[in-house]
Amino acid sequence: METVYTVALAGLALAGALVLARLLRGPTTSDRIVALDTLLLVLVGGVAVVVAQSAGPENAGILIVVSLLAFTGTVAVARFLERREEP
Repeated sequence: METVYTVALAGLALAGALVLARLLRGPTTSDRIVALDTLLLVLVGGVAVVVAQSAGPENAGILIVVSLLAFTGTVAVARFLERREEP
């Protein structure tokens, strides 16, 4: 089972690196927002793997907090961009 956790974390690390490249490269603000949201979801996946590996729910609260922050941040930035684009 340890191999599964290692492969999952390696895949998430690769996904995080690719998303980070998109975040830095852009080219538009919308691309960066989507990349940041995806990066936070990769982080949630990484924490989920660590929680499953430790077989204890002590870090499960972090999953909820980071998920809620990612959702709230994405909605707030999307509303900001929508208002900025209106005449």
